[in-house]
Amino acid sequence: MSGNAPARTADQADLARMLDAVIDGAAVLPSDERPEEVAALRSQLAELGVWTLGVPEHLGGGGADATLTATAFARLGRRWAALGWAAVQAHVAAGLLGDHPALRARIHAGEIGIAVTTGQRVDAAAEAPHVIVLGDTGARWYEPGSLRYRPVRHTGLDGALTRVVEFDGEGIALDGAVPAATTRLRLGAAAVAAGIADGAAETALDYSRARKQFGGPLTALPTVRDALLSSSGPAAVLLRQALHGADATPWQAAAVLDAACEAAVDAAARAVQSHGGYGYLTEYPAERSLRDAVSLRAACDTAAVRRDGALDLAGSAKG
Repeated sequence: MSGNAPARTADQADLARMLDAVIDGAAVLPSDERPEEVAALRSQLAELGVWTLGVPEHLGGGGADATLTATAFARLGRRWAALGWAAVQAHVAAGLLGDHPALRARIHAGEIGIAVTTGQRVDAAAEAPHVIVLGDTGARWYEPGSLRYRPVRHTGLDGALTRVVEFDGEGIALDGAVPAATTRLRLGAAAVAAGIADGAAETALDYSRARKQFGGPLTALPTVRDALLSSSGPAAVLLRQALHGADATPWQAAAVLDAACEAAVDAAARAVQSHGGYGYLTEYPAERSLRDAVSLRAACDTAAVRRDGALDLAGSAKG
């Protein structure tokens, strides 16, 4: 268990151990080069009840509370960030598809990927996902037959199968509340970012404890200890915020996501630096954490999130 995480309940600890066992037991990491294996991992998480763990039971989900759900997102973020981010979107989509039980059932089963976006970039861990677009006047659902997909290069989130989509037609209007969906999407992404930061900080600590220099471990050096605190401290704060932020307002969720993404990039960059030149080798997880943090920040479009959050804040202050 990570030393950055707050004290866990028995359920949270069991969930973290289960996900660690699944990840450790996987033969390979999720990769865009093996989309069929990504689909299998998505289905495996669904079989374990994790893929839509926090969707209410009356909508076919696991009915877990927000803290346990955020625990799952953060734990996936540590090493399977692409699937953690895709699971966040599956949760939000299931909540918006109240009038479409057949599609919702396929999401719960992990049979299909579904992206929830405000633009054209999708990261759904699926080659031809369904897409829900959150707009100013409501949400619209597009089936694969009404979409054209174009793969794009991306730094990290390997296994997200990132695409840019073009839309044919107007899609199908959904009745779900967009502000609530947007808040859930932002908080879920922040939990994934917290997991990335947590994993990166722990990687740096483990390496520094094991690496010997000047007759002792790197952690014997005060400057190294200070650097480790500079990455583990924000990771601990992020995890606490991610696990207990379910009551956030839209602008607060925007602020949490922005801070989480920036802190994840910073923690991962520090983890790479802690390894010296080895940090840039793909054999070390620090390199992947940095790429995941950078790509998650791009996928969430934090610049737009900040603008929207400022607008929400100004509107709430006026009210």
